[in-house]
Amino acid sequence: IVLESVLRNCDGKKVTEQHVKQLAGWKPRAARTAEIPFVVARVVLQDFTGVPLLADLAAMRNVASGMGKDPKTIEPLVPVDLVVDHSVMIDHFGTGKALDLNMKLEFSRNKERYQFMKWGMNAFDTFGVVPPGFGIVHQVNLEYLARGVHHKASGKHNVFYPDTLVGTDSHTTMINGIGVVGWGVGGIEAEAGMLGQPVYFLTPDVIGVELTGSLREGVTATDLVLSITEMLRKEKVVGKFVEFCGEGTRTLALPDRATIANMAPEYGATMGFFPVDEKTIEYFVGTGRSNDEIAAFEAYFKAQELFGVSDAKSMEFTKLLKLDLGTVAPSLAGPKRPQDRIEIGQVKETFADLFSKPTSENGFNQAAAKLNQDFSAGKSTIRNGDVLIAAITSCTNTSNPGVLLAAGLLAKKAVEAGLTVPKHIKTSLAPGSRVVTEYLEKAGLLAYLEKLGFNVAAYGCTTCIGNAGDLTPEINEAITKNDLICAAVLSGNRNFEARIHPNLKANFLASPPLVVAYAIAGNVTKDLMTEPVGHGKGGKAIYLGDIWPSSDEVHRLMKHAMNPKVFRENYAQVKSNPGKLWEKVKGVKGQVYDWPTSTYIAKPPFFDDFGMQASDQTSAISGARALGLFGDSITTDHISPAGSIKESSPAGQWLLANGVAKADFNSYGSRRGNHEVMMRGTFANVRIKNLMIPAKPDGSRLEGGITVHQPSGETLSIYDAAMRYIAEQTPTVIFGGEEYGTGSSRDWAAKGTQLLGVKAVVARSFERIHRSNLVGMGVLPLQFKGSDSWQSLGIQGDERFDLEIPTKLKPQQDIVLVVHRQDGSSSKVTLLSRIDTAIEVDYFLHGGILSYVLRDLLSAA
Repeated sequence: IVLESVLRNCDGKKVTEQHVKQLAGWKPRAARTAEIPFVVARVVLQDFTGVPLLADLAAMRNVASGMGKDPKTIEPLVPVDLVVDHSVMIDHFGTGKALDLNMKLEFSRNKERYQFMKWGMNAFDTFGVVPPGFGIVHQVNLEYLARGVHHKASGKHNVFYPDTLVGTDSHTTMINGIGVVGWGVGGIEAEAGMLGQPVYFLTPDVIGVELTGSLREGVTATDLVLSITEMLRKEKVVGKFVEFCGEGTRTLALPDRATIANMAPEYGATMGFFPVDEKTIEYFVGTGRSNDEIAAFEAYFKAQELFGVSDAKSMEFTKLLKLDLGTVAPSLAGPKRPQDRIEIGQVKETFADLFSKPTSENGFNQAAAKLNQDFSAGKSTIRNGDVLIAAITSCTNTSNPGVLLAAGLLAKKAVEAGLTVPKHIKTSLAPGSRVVTEYLEKAGLLAYLEKLGFNVAAYGCTTCIGNAGDLTPEINEAITKNDLICAAVLSGNRNFEARIHPNLKANFLASPPLVVAYAIAGNVTKDLMTEPVGHGKGGKAIYLGDIWPSSDEVHRLMKHAMNPKVFRENYAQVKSNPGKLWEKVKGVKGQVYDWPTSTYIAKPPFFDDFGMQASDQTSAISGARALGLFGDSITTDHISPAGSIKESSPAGQWLLANGVAKADFNSYGSRRGNHEVMMRGTFANVRIKNLMIPAKPDGSRLEGGITVHQPSGETLSIYDAAMRYIAEQTPTVIFGGEEYGTGSSRDWAAKGTQLLGVKAVVARSFERIHRSNLVGMGVLPLQFKGSDSWQSLGIQGDERFDLEIPTKLKPQQDIVLVVHRQDGSSSKVTLLSRIDTAIEVDYFLHGGILSYVLRDLLSAA
């Protein structure tokens, strides 16, 4: 499919005959040095990443207009769909009014953002918006936006070609479940793609995963994807394509395939690809695609001999892995990373073990005797391990009728047995599509979920991205006052530190039925395999096996989930009936945005000094200071949080100074259209640990975005220290460990880093999207070689650093780091430049991809 795109778009300039030959000659175990220029058919956005992208495009038009060029020079050349799904928060829950109240709050908070989106719809010809309240971008993409194949006129003929895309969300890979090639990129790379620039990447390794056997009774697709995530993360598949094959793959229902493809970012792969076969066609029929679309889709893939799931022996892979589906067990993942899978019978023991382990061993550093103590929280009593948030959420699972019907059936059995959920637990149901509510109602299950507090509270990402809303003041006070380790259980895909809620330190990913079960149980220190979930009518002990639905029970209700008429009627309303709240939003007119005063939307500064000639980016970096020393698995949530804004943080103080009340702060994610907030929020995660700060006597570390300014020795916020270094004309660098930048595709993790004056990030390894984003913003990603690390070099943070950058940059060349220590000694270490391709060299020399593309467009205008 990628080869077809390269061949079809071969123009002798950006895509050459040599590119075609290189890709056609792919060898399973060859060195990966050739870059592929991939021209996609469309681009999909979510609103947290889409709004700053739109702001960049608007600023580009300002530059074009200021230079006397036609602003329409800046115009997407492929269809662009923005799905508004990241803004809604769970402020109200557990009532039939929750959905309506949360949507009204969403529109009240985000009015300026939505007005800006409507300007984009008016100003750009191919820019469309799916309004709030329809669902989550990846489920909407799967059920509605994806067409299978596209066609356009070419002379007297129609040319048909496969659907391909990039999206500004890492879980864009969900679309791989229906055989569509696509993956997540940062907003800056997506901008280039929509403005006619190919998406470049190194020719990848392809890892085959042969699935055999079948899932056992009681095992869900969620359990399967958590097992695959654990297996593939250990295999280090970052930057590689993963393709599923074998008899076990053929038996998987399409929603199960989509669930597995969705979590490709968690296992590190660029894609988790499933070929098109009969199950794909059945899904297109069930979701209401037209007969003509379905016929073209099937005919195209059969004509190209791409139809059907292959046996492993008929394929050439860089490496083949095998998984027997019969070995998969019911599991959760956590408490801090999605790849840390725990079988359900070991959750109690694992939590108790981590509770008293030191932080250096990923534990919580608590006294073991404290585990079973009770603490007052207003009218409630809470303990360590208590589940305080239970959320059925996220595209990963709410797109899958099997696990949602299972959750409804479990709720039905639980209610009939007399089980309840403790009142202090924040419960919510946030489907990724309105179709979900329809089939849960028709199956007679929604009422039972509601009786346990799982009322529909929103159609959006909610808890999974940190929009869980707050807990009660009494519970927050009890947690912080007593340093409690309480939990969230959610059917999401990410559980990084401080992502779900800043005060909940233990966060577990689970299937929707297990979310309901743990809400009833109320505490993760209860072994659900041997202890009662709760006590029902007459005090009878009710065990998980008593209420767990059988696969036959789930299967009998699946007929409600795939009704073509329901899908067609629902998505027709995107244009015909987008909702009164959306219709009331008025966007400004005009081809050039005039940037009214706003704390949500501001003109980005990336083009302030723009000229047609690029400034020199190859001068040596000398006398730099370390802004931060970080350990392994620093996520983009650590670097650029999306959740709540603390009043005492630099961003909170800026909002207060600009007349925004604390109650109106909203979230970092919603304010990504304003660089003043976002640069202050960079490295502001409340759980990030800058290891430059000395450890406490008990071995624990201060948390939050703080650093030590040198040479003054003052402890400052990272933002304040960065601004002082900029004023002193002192460059800065960041040091990290393994998997630096894992997680979401958010480009603000790179944009914020650049605006803080950071010239280079030096780490043991990088996650794919964040490395690309750093290059795209003109920040140099450098990788330690072999066993080298900042720890092995004895770096403490009070040193000065030089980087010897060659005047002629090449992909993946050696760059020397010189470390100057306080005692006057110095040492050198050779680093690997992670500017991986020739086009990335050009991007870096232009100060980033946006400046490169803008110069290219304006020079041709």
